[in-house]
Amino acid sequence: MRWIRVAVPASGAVLVAGLLAASPAWAHEVGAGQEVRVTQTFGSGEVTLVIGGGAPLRVDARAARPVRVRLSLRSLTDGSVSADSVWAGSLTDGSVTDGSVTDGSVTDGSVTDGSVTMSSPRQGGQTAVLSADHDGPYELGVGVGDEVSVIPIRVAAAGGAWWAMLGDGAVLALGLLLVGGVLAGRMSAALVGAASAAAAVAAVVMLLRPYLPSTSQRPVADPGLPYAQGWVSTLPARPAAGAAFTLTVRLTDGATGRPVDDLAVHHEALAHVVVTSQDGAFFRHVHPLRVAPGVLAVRLSVPRPGRYLVHTEMERRQSGGQLLPGGFDVFGGGSGESSAPPVSGEVVVPRLSPAVPVAGSPVTVDVAVRGPLAPWLGMPGHLIVRSEDGEQLAHVHGTAQGASALRFTFTLPRAGRYLAWVQCLEAGELVTRSFTVEVER
Repeated sequence: MRWIRVAVPASGAVLVAGLLAASPAWAHEVGAGQEVRVTQTFGSGEVTLVIGGGAPLRVDARAARPVRVRLSLRSLTDGSVSADSVWAGSLTDGSVTDGSVTDGSVTDGSVTDGSVTMSSPRQGGQTAVLSADHDGPYELGVGVGDEVSVIPIRVAAAGGAWWAMLGDGAVLALGLLLVGGVLAGRMSAALVGAASAAAAVAAVVMLLRPYLPSTSQRPVADPGLPYAQGWVSTLPARPAAGAAFTLTVRLTDGATGRPVDDLAVHHEALAHVVVTSQDGAFFRHVHPLRVAPGVLAVRLSVPRPGRYLVHTEMERRQSGGQLLPGGFDVFGGGSGESSAPPVSGEVVVPRLSPAVPVAGSPVTVDVAVRGPLAPWLGMPGHLIVRSEDGEQLAHVHGTAQGASALRFTFTLPRAGRYLAWVQCLEAGELVTRSFTVEVER
């Protein structure tokens, strides 16, 4: 198995240069009792990782259908690696056909990758246990099929850093020794020696504290970071209708031109990418993999040739969200004109208030659903609204109105026709519904 090593957002810890030749700019912190949820779109489907803090690190893999997930945790401090392989989704009848499961039992034995031995996937198991022997920065490698991404995390020790505990202990010991000497009415040579040693340890720790890694303070990014710029490309450069291709979004800093390497996990993903055909007949909302510093990629296929629009929603650490537009062309037979309905997904008629929306004023939209609903990306429902010309796009989160409806409130900036898609989880299945809105001046 070949794992792709990339430089990803880094730890806020100040590390000795000799221990870490190159470190990412930020890592998502996971401490004891905490968890981080990251959703990614692989070619075989969407996988959500629930990364739980503590030692060992526990990673819960969730998917709509059974898929094998390879996980590796590599320390950026000492290079140690822990790996595991689990199934995400529900394994009930052994129907997975990738060669590992034939009758509901595991048949492929252990897998060795270099010096790391991975256990066989456990039938029905969805939680990986990865060794995290110390706090600090790690890279979590995630592999599904031949696709690999790397998620940066920083494991925070539950009890604090060893040096902090050493310093606190030295101060406490010094205080006890001094109090004991006062109560005894004299300071013996032994007490004086012990107190001197404790004072020396405490002094050294205090002097070095600014240069030692912190497990309680996160790094603070510079306020007012420049906006990122996004560049869209495809591989192959001329994708064909009906054939798989890779969509890549490259993010660069608007001031330095360097790769943007400080993405924040927002709404349980590093980035949200919406791909629509120019006429709105095709719609996908995906969560790309991080494959290099500032490089996000996702595999797609589209049914017809024509122009496709890409809107990337991302957020830099402490710099707010951004929406980056782009596009690409798909080639193939046919004229490129669509005879399909103007929007994708089940077409619905929502209830609008006011019935005729006005540009610049709030409108409330109620969409009927078939519950029960479960959160997707941390919310009951999502609404994507795109202007007909594709120049504007909004991502709105809704609230559940019982088990039969979702409610969204938003403002459309200008008059015209808008295409809209509602997404929610119904009985564990992601459902997309679509409608159009005419907005008056």
